[in-house]
Amino acid sequence: MFVKPLYILSFLFLFFSCKKEQEENTEAKEGQEKNQVFTEQDVAKLKYIEYALDPKTEETVTDWAEFMQIQDLIATIKKGDISYFKENEEAILLLIKELKVNVPESLNSASITARLLVLETKILKLESLANLLTTTKAELLEHIREFFVAHYTLVFQMNKKVEFDDRNIERP
Repeated sequence: MFVKPLYILSFLFLFFSCKKEQEENTEAKEGQEKNQVFTEQDVAKLKYIEYALDPKTEETVTDWAEFMQIQDLIATIKKGDISYFKENEEAILLLIKELKVNVPESLNSASITARLLVLETKILKLESLANLLTTTKAELLEHIREFFVAHYTLVFQMNKKVEFDDRNIERP
């Protein structure tokens, strides 16, 4: 007789404790997703040097579709949207591969290749952090800044390469 109420009480205890754990897990996931949300103002507060393409360099890269996709991606991130990096690994890998393969001949040098490698690393790192639930807003913004720095360093290097190639130095 004493055993029946004990079974009922233990069953009720297990039932209510399991439900409580599930609620805590969903609340934790919602809190983590809110940590990753950032706005256009948060991105605007990031400190980095932004280089524009020279007109001569712009002529060179007009046919480089992958570079234009990267610039569009940066414009999207500046608006506070990183949805491109969420569950889109195959497209990112294809973009990186095509970016390195289709470098215009006039820009194909060791310095540009090195900058492309750094950009590739930053893209992959940002993609992996954007898909982690444990990434904080501060970490994500720092990696976005690093991605921007890598891109604008590439732009600066391309400008310098075109400028150097256009110089005509007469030898005596």
